[in-house]
Amino acid sequence: MPTTPRLNQVAGDGELYYLADFLPAEQADDFFKRLLGTLAWQEEEIIIAGRRVKVPRLVCWYGDAGAVYRYSGTTHHPLPWTEALLDLKARIENHSGHDFNSVLGNLYRDGQDSMGWHADREKVLGVNPFIASLNLGEERLFRLRHNRSGETLDIALANGSLLLMGGALQHHWRHCVPKTKTEKSARINLTFRTIHG
Repeated sequence: MPTTPRLNQVAGDGELYYLADFLPAEQADDFFKRLLGTLAWQEEEIIIAGRRVKVPRLVCWYGDAGAVYRYSGTTHHPLPWTEALLDLKARIENHSGHDFNSVLGNLYRDGQDSMGWHADREKVLGVNPFIASLNLGEERLFRLRHNRSGETLDIALANGSLLLMGGALQHHWRHCVPKTKTEKSARINLTFRTIHG
């Protein structure tokens, strides 16, 4: 069990909890190797401003039958849960008190792979989605920006760390994983979600 205390880092405009030591380093490294070699990573294209562009990372989508996820002109039909993903899902559900029926995997191959500014506000995620983001492998910067004030918050997501996002966070903040010129090895990010209807 993690020792990091739960402190809401955005009190008043949602919920954001960071647990740096959710998984011990040895377990995190083991999961990283297993998932890197067994998940169905693929390159995909999304529509931005009417243009189809390649996503600057590899992705995969797993979950319960029927947990279909659509965003940016792309439809994801879930692959069946793997043993490793079910193991991680159970641990996170036990810790967070929330149940999940799907997970989006992102593989950042190096420092040039990234995630642009966005909020997870698709209707199928519910009004105030609760998302658990598990990080394995290389540390990467996770940046949030408040929609109204422009305030930014930077969190270095460590190997084995867990970021919990809930409440009205997606309505008030956007987030990204920016590119970096610093040499980086691979990182896997798993965002466990609940798809509604």
